[in-house]
Amino acid sequence: MTMEDARKHPPARPGQELERQLKPRHVIMMALGGAIGAGLFRGSDTSISQTGPGAVFAYLLGGVILLMVMQGLGEMAARRRDARTFRDLVSPVLGPFMGHFVGWMYWLDWVLVMAAETAAAAGFLSYWFSSVPIWLLALIVSVAMTVINLFQVRVYGETEYWLAFIKIAVLALFVIFGLILLFTGFGGHPGPGFHHLTDQGGWFPHGWHGFLASLLVVMFSFGGTEMIGMTLGETEDPERTIPRAARGVIVRILLFYVLPILVIVSLVPWNQLGKGDSPFVAVFQSVGVPYVPDLMNFVMLTAVLSATNSGMYAASRMLYNQALRGQAPRWFAHLSSRNVPVRALLTSTVFLYVGVIVAFFAKGHTFDYLMTIPGYSVILVWITLAWAYLRSGRAGVPIRPGLRWGAGLAILALALIFIGVIATTPVWGTAVVALVVVVICLGYVAAHGVNG
Repeated sequence: MTMEDARKHPPARPGQELERQLKPRHVIMMALGGAIGAGLFRGSDTSISQTGPGAVFAYLLGGVILLMVMQGLGEMAARRRDARTFRDLVSPVLGPFMGHFVGWMYWLDWVLVMAAETAAAAGFLSYWFSSVPIWLLALIVSVAMTVINLFQVRVYGETEYWLAFIKIAVLALFVIFGLILLFTGFGGHPGPGFHHLTDQGGWFPHGWHGFLASLLVVMFSFGGTEMIGMTLGETEDPERTIPRAARGVIVRILLFYVLPILVIVSLVPWNQLGKGDSPFVAVFQSVGVPYVPDLMNFVMLTAVLSATNSGMYAASRMLYNQALRGQAPRWFAHLSSRNVPVRALLTSTVFLYVGVIVAFFAKGHTFDYLMTIPGYSVILVWITLAWAYLRSGRAGVPIRPGLRWGAGLAILALALIFIGVIATTPVWGTAVVALVVVVICLGYVAAHGVNG
């Protein structure tokens, strides 16, 4: 933030600032849980059907791209203790407009995602409570998530910690159990080993076109990992914690994406998947594990609740920070007695109740209706973070040559994926996103002028 910005928008008074109550274990688990959600448990079905066993390489390549972005995020975070969110890492090197733009795009992304995930949570709950209307279940989830986030940030951190722990524990058991079955056999059948990887058309039965198509799904699945950049103002010792969490991203991708996908396509021929159910359900059913629907319904429920919880946190902190930086009304910068940006939080949760209303009329199809706008914002945020890291080098901040090349390659790869998204997305969806971008730009011009 420039000196002029500091005079116009002074920081909150002592005692009215975000408190650093998130411990390293909270942030590490948020980084773990951020990329493990419905995109893995259900999205992997699409990526496998598009690519075949080669989906393993799509997730690996996506993980490498994400690693380059997160490494830059970690290094920038280590240099700026005054940053509250990653938009404070972008604005000093790319200018106030880019801070304004990336902040509002990210806020909009999360309020829409948490509305859709709340509707999805209601759908999973209806599996056990079929007599309760979907809209009422969505309302119960919305109120519960709002109350959790109104407490001190430590309560949010603990809630997210245990929700992420459940997902990670299930994945770890799945990998261990699956690797054993690969060589010991199941249901009276000998262990398949790795024969299924090549006996149904090879690694890439649909060629490179299928591989590139699945890469779009993969990158969307990784969305949320950058969320650790939203904790800069509330993390203990962020200069060490954030870079540590960022450096470990490739290990997390290998353990909780690549290995589970490898186990799935090894145990079950890829062309027997893609029937609409989660690939994890198909594997469990093929080996005769009892209560599979209940087990996976519970895991999926924790995944979407985790996403809703994270979305509420990210949206409220971004809106709060936008207000502090003069990019939103100062009214949103108010903190409660628990040092929670309560006005920004409650304003963001309005979208949850919009989801409840849609659930009332949509009769169970809310997730599809709310998620028709694709994840453009996630790719734009990652490109912006990598770009900011490169520009920080031009501003006289030393950066490692390897990471400079990595950030440049990440931008190139993400730009190609972005073009692929445009080519494969319905025109109306792209038009809506373009309209949102225009509105955000006009909002900046209205507040600061063309040369602001």
